[in-house]
Amino acid sequence: MKIAIFGAGSIGCYLGGRLLASGQDVVFIGRDSIKKTLADHGLVSANLDGSEKFCVANAIKFIEPSDLANVDVVLLTVKSKDTESAARDIKPYLAKHSALVSLQNGIGNGELLTKLMPEHKIITGMVPFNVVNQGQGRFFCGTEGALAFESIEPAKMLSQYFVSAGIDAMVSDDIASIQWGKLLLNLNNAINVIADLPLKQQLENRDYRRVLALSMIEALGVLAKAGIAPAKVAKVGPSLLPHLLKLPNWLFTRIAASMLKIDAQARSSMWEDLQLGRPTEIAYLNGEIVKLAHQIGSSAPVNEAIIKLIEQIFTEGKDNRMQITGSQLYQQLR
Repeated sequence: MKIAIFGAGSIGCYLGGRLLASGQDVVFIGRDSIKKTLADHGLVSANLDGSEKFCVANAIKFIEPSDLANVDVVLLTVKSKDTESAARDIKPYLAKHSALVSLQNGIGNGELLTKLMPEHKIITGMVPFNVVNQGQGRFFCGTEGALAFESIEPAKMLSQYFVSAGIDAMVSDDIASIQWGKLLLNLNNAINVIADLPLKQQLENRDYRRVLALSMIEALGVLAKAGIAPAKVAKVGPSLLPHLLKLPNWLFTRIAASMLKIDAQARSSMWEDLQLGRPTEIAYLNGEIVKLAHQIGSSAPVNEAIIKLIEQIFTEGKDNRMQITGSQLYQQLR
């Protein structure tokens, strides 16, 4: 099976690097800057458990979208805002029997791709972990979790390839519930940007955890009204997680020790976007909750307020951004 990574950023390079190091036939499509970096340094995909896989530069092949005719599976790892333009680039060249797998944040990318490419096989997937580009071709996965794929072939074979490459993976008959479960966890991306702290430090701060709990409780209420049951994608189920987050530090650090099993320097992908001057994906995370609330005649004021804060921070930029403590944020949103 020939696999193409379309969108060779942090997630794409980590996944592609692991597959390539395990012997799979992998090619990349991405920016010239990342192509040059990998040509100069090779590709290292490193894990929280200390394992590292290295691909030498001459083993890493970049192609153009026009070269996709001989590819069996495309893993789409671009930002959600770029889904439509990616589909335009892929559609003329990808063979009808080949599969396009969306491994993106948010809820609606699979549906959008199906609308844009109705003759192609579209598979929705979910990436549970965070990957940071540490520079010089090194991509570090600082959190844990299993990839999930919609139960459509060749997803089962693809998941087996990932397991062989050292990445937990599974297939599911209810990928939508898994996506909603992941989105609930991704509500922390915005809190991490506001806190401007590594994830571990942020989660050790009760006030920031209580803000996340407010956001999650509101989201769970909206989902319940819409008849959506999010899947359990962490070690704690969606309904219990907000209550766990609100616990005092001395109890939280004991009961939720697994949640703090994070690399000390890991940050959210949204924080990385801010550092690199990229647009925020907030519309595809907290924005999905607000959009759904409006669709069912409800509201989501906590998540709306968080969206406004994130938009302000991204407008100001990383060097001029406002600073707000966990206590101030909690008092503002409660």
